[in-house]
Amino acid sequence: MKVILMVAGLLLTQFFSAHCQFKKYNFQQPKMGSPFNIIMYADDSSKAAFAAEKAFKLVDTLNQVYSDYLPTSELNQLCSTAGSGKWIKASPILYDILIKAKTAGRQSKGSFDISMSPVIRIWRNARRINKLPSKDSIRLAMQKVGYRFIEIDTVKQLVRLIKPGMQLDLGGIAKGETAQRVYDRLNQMGYPYALIDAGGDIVAGSTPVGISGWKVAINLPESEELMDKQLLLAKKAVTTSGDLYQYLEVNGVRYSHIIDPATGWAVTNNRNVTVIANDGTHADWLTKACTILSIKKALKLISKYPGAEVQIAVIQNEKIHFNRSKGFVTYFNVIAK
Repeated sequence: MKVILMVAGLLLTQFFSAHCQFKKYNFQQPKMGSPFNIIMYADDSSKAAFAAEKAFKLVDTLNQVYSDYLPTSELNQLCSTAGSGKWIKASPILYDILIKAKTAGRQSKGSFDISMSPVIRIWRNARRINKLPSKDSIRLAMQKVGYRFIEIDTVKQLVRLIKPGMQLDLGGIAKGETAQRVYDRLNQMGYPYALIDAGGDIVAGSTPVGISGWKVAINLPESEELMDKQLLLAKKAVTTSGDLYQYLEVNGVRYSHIIDPATGWAVTNNRNVTVIANDGTHADWLTKACTILSIKKALKLISKYPGAEVQIAVIQNEKIHFNRSKGFVTYFNVIAK
């Protein structure tokens, strides 16, 4: 039976070349709130399984740092000191992602902001009870946010959160970062022919001789229907953000799970945004920023990153319009069947 994997707007079409000296192995475990998949080509099944298990343990380690759900995570321990004025020593892992997130906030002019957790939690509850949040609740939560109020001492690797009640949410960057770290670890262990799928944040590594790349298909906005063209990727990362599964619909308006940091309100622009980048971290957060920014500004942002491309699919007047950076179409390779 052919196995088709659909996660967070991306479908991975699995394939195998009879001329390849390696066999393909698939490993999956539930991690970070979604299925976490490792696909690799290797010449020994037991060694491949051992490497995959090492990789899954790395995911657990990273989740203990990044999670905003685990009370004992390093992130939540940091957030518990918000407004106290205390400088907290960050582990190298947390320090690294906070530096990347602050840089992303600055380069996106605030359209990506990891401090939006107080607002995000209000919208999570709104989706649960199927009711729009009040303007007052959003206004009060917005008083606790702002990536500029995350202070980092780059010499001593210390961090402090200035505003009382600040809570960080790494959901828009951590899975891409995790997928990249897992691939890098496998590569170091001698398994470069691997693809990592962290709940839809995909890092496509090298492929063996005879295989030109990993095939990835993209779903259309608000639908599981797929585009008729697939991507062919190697040594690239790709992420798609949309509101196919997480949204709130009230009075005919569809509110995404992605929140605009400028207003505190969920976006309603009916977009599917796919970003191809050189690493999983950039692919992850750039999709969120490009969902919020105007199409013109999103294309300008993408142009700042060598190797990055974007496709923004928008529903307008019941038709889908595609807006793409110039190089995106070069990754189209195979007609989906």
